[in-house]
Amino acid sequence: MTLKTKLNRIHSIFKNDLEHRKDSTACIASSPKIRDKNAPLHLILFIGHHKVGSTSLQDFLARNYISLAREGILYPFIDFEGLSYAASLASGHSQIDGALPINIREPHNALAFKMMAEATKREVPSYHENLPARRQMFVAIKNQIRFNNPHTVILAAEVFANFNAVEPRLIRNLLSHFPDANITLVSTLRRIDEYIASWHGQRLKFGHSLPRLADNGMGAYETSIHFDYKLMLEGWVNALPNAKIILRNYTQVQQNGGSVADFFDQTGLKLPKESEPERRVNDSLHRATYEIARRGNHDLAAGKAKLLRKALRKAASECDLPPSNQIELFGPKNREKLVLDFQPIDSYIAKISGNSSFFPDLEKANTSLPYCEIECAKKVLEYLHCNQEILPDQELQQYIYELKTSFNNYS
Repeated sequence: MTLKTKLNRIHSIFKNDLEHRKDSTACIASSPKIRDKNAPLHLILFIGHHKVGSTSLQDFLARNYISLAREGILYPFIDFEGLSYAASLASGHSQIDGALPINIREPHNALAFKMMAEATKREVPSYHENLPARRQMFVAIKNQIRFNNPHTVILAAEVFANFNAVEPRLIRNLLSHFPDANITLVSTLRRIDEYIASWHGQRLKFGHSLPRLADNGMGAYETSIHFDYKLMLEGWVNALPNAKIILRNYTQVQQNGGSVADFFDQTGLKLPKESEPERRVNDSLHRATYEIARRGNHDLAAGKAKLLRKALRKAASECDLPPSNQIELFGPKNREKLVLDFQPIDSYIAKISGNSSFFPDLEKANTSLPYCEIECAKKVLEYLHCNQEILPDQELQQYIYELKTSFNNYS
């Protein structure tokens, strides 16, 4: 070996050692951020509403559990499934490619349902399986706070929107677990006609048997949080006189880049540099399919109705339809009543947010949209009838044929 070769090899060894030392220093420098010793915990409560991008926000927070925790931000899990998922991410395993299990994606919805179930003897929805007791959920949350020592904890659940209507004491019960925290309350609200149209579709997607909105379908919502935003908010506002309250118009959220970007912007949190991207989750039914799905939910066995809804989603993606948000569902009289009844609620929200009107375009809810629901539904039925491979079930093919015939006399 020549002297030059030996010197090159020695240089290479020293260079590799220097790089290793730099990497080690970088690892030390990137230690997780923690709360200052005497600083109070910052608790952010996102309480919905439904159909405002809440599922996309929850999905983002769950997928980025590790990168957020390293920034001192905790989105705590509530059961063994969530904690096992966090452990797998921490040990370097790949991210789940498809949809996250619901108890991982929406742990605080599971917590909220469990709290309501224990307070009122109602059932937790069947899709939240194998949940621990409420007490154990809080033990899991507090242990994650103990070992991560975050500066900020995020609890995000649109199901929290139900607490004041179901049992107001649930709000104080939840808050009692964070007695010394500084609290920020965040809620996103949609203009009432757009919200009810979207929420009605969500219920149809889940197989509920409902009246048509253009008939008497509004009645079920008028005394609930799905119309009365004051009923949703008032208990939280009264229980949190010293909290920072952030109320967002859904239109503003969309203009600000969506639910994730707006949440981080409004709360002052910094997005981790290395984070999983936001994903679109919980897509809605196209409004051209609402009446077909509604009839199917009424007429068919649950399994058949589910197959029909799946076919409707595919047909809507292939069929030449107008934009979903341009299809009229209410009718002029219902719209007029909707706006009139909602005006006091808009005034209440405006007072909290310090504006003269929370929904400055509320009067637009009086204007009927350009496309007829039934005429759009006829297009979908015709498409399904002509493309029977989308719906290979013979019983459902016959059902589509009968609906197609009956819709010719439907108004």
